[in-house]
Amino acid sequence: MPARKISVFGREFKMPRSRGLRITIGFLLTIGGILGFLPILGFWMVPLGLLVLSYEFAMVRRHRRRFVVWWERRRRPD
Repeated sequence: MPARKISVFGREFKMPRSRGLRITIGFLLTIGGILGFLPILGFWMVPLGLLVLSYEFAMVRRHRRRFVVWWERRRRPD
């Protein structure tokens, strides 16, 4: 099984091979982002956590794809 990678702003990051560890990391990033008003934690963690979770759950993946399509349409001049 090939290692999963996440691409963020043109850079690729390897994800752990363990599905449970990927899900745990995604949930922790999302929860940590919700607490972004605290020191060290930040709201940037929410989208990153959802990105990690989108590789595991179809519902999150569907929303990520819709957002990407919406973003690309918005950026493209008509």
